[in-house]
Amino acid sequence: MSDFTAAHMGDQSGKCFIVTGANAGIGFEISRLLAARRARVVMACRAEGRALSAMQEIRAKVPDADLAFLPLDQADLASVRRAAELAAKESRIDALVNNAGVMVPPLTFTKDGFEMQFGVNHLGCFAFTSLLLPALRKSAQAHGEARVVVTASIAHKGGAIEFGNLDGSQGYDRMRFYRQSKLANLLFATELDRRLKAEGSKVKAIACHPGVAQSELTRHIPLRRLFTPLLGVVLNTAEKGAWPALQAATDPALEGGEYLGSRGIFEARGPSGPAWKSPTARDPELAKRLWDVSEQMTGVVPGLSGA
Repeated sequence: MSDFTAAHMGDQSGKCFIVTGANAGIGFEISRLLAARRARVVMACRAEGRALSAMQEIRAKVPDADLAFLPLDQADLASVRRAAELAAKESRIDALVNNAGVMVPPLTFTKDGFEMQFGVNHLGCFAFTSLLLPALRKSAQAHGEARVVVTASIAHKGGAIEFGNLDGSQGYDRMRFYRQSKLANLLFATELDRRLKAEGSKVKAIACHPGVAQSELTRHIPLRRLFTPLLGVVLNTAEKGAWPALQAATDPALEGGEYLGSRGIFEARGPSGPAWKSPTARDPELAKRLWDVSEQMTGVVPGLSGA
């Protein structure tokens, strides 16, 4: 579907979705809209207090919402491993929606010593997804399919993977490293789907971007408050920014490997549909190299052949 909105999402009764970064912004809207369609939503968040507040807010609008909190800090691989162990106890997982991320912070590092944007946006996503693959495979076998949704960005178009400078020690620019992390998301989703198809898996991987949406990710952008009055005119709302992820997670027509995003001018806002990948994001050798490096950095091996 090329003009998907939340109104196109069918009943999700009996299904379970894990949403990372679910307590605010786009992740909150993804969770709320899925709960409104009667899905079970596992809200994977770093801060328990904020997650519980978000759950309370959703239940104020959806009184019978089936919600659960899952502690997850993608800046800490030990937390990622614990979260994956807990999540795997769900009786089924229909989709993992990788939404958590950080955007243009000062040069800081994860608990494992990775540059924060690459560490959280890509490596944390890579590790959490990889650790959940056995549970996703099991659910897909029992229920027909399961999905992995990876949130990229239109910012990937200017990105490159600086393999010799992943820690920022040779120079750090906030936006350049954000673009790199979002390119990595798109390369990962594409390579993951390729490997899943090669093994005949019923798990699909689909990438998406939210357009240019209002969310907490923008809190580190200089002069953000100065332009706040204009944001509602120029940007997607958080709810509309959730549409591509919701399409990726629920649209029955999708086969895996798609890249979805806002369909309006410059892909900045509007309904969801097919989005454009940069030539770099379509480079299969780059995707394979990134996969190998990600395994080495995280110590997590998904068990999918690269052949």
